[in-house]
Amino acid sequence: MAANGNKRDGARTGIVRHIDELGRIVIPSEIRKRFGFGVKDPVEISVRGETILLTRPQTACVFCGRGDRLSEYRGRCVCHPCIGELKSVAA
Repeated sequence: MAANGNKRDGARTGIVRHIDELGRIVIPSEIRKRFGFGVKDPVEISVRGETILLTRPQTACVFCGRGDRLSEYRGRCVCHPCIGELKSVAA
């Protein structure tokens, strides 16, 4: 839907917010509630192609769940022990 409520071919529907003079936008309360975001929760801002993504920061290895010694690979957290295991499997 366009900002005035009229549908356009190929347009996505959603809530329109304006960026203020400090570069901020407000995430509507219904969206914050749906995804469980509360006051002072961290939000990761990333870009994929022409899309801006808002996600929860990943703080654990995608393979084992450890939260320490993490590196990022293709947007995912992987711990150093799992990296070592992956290297040995790939060799």
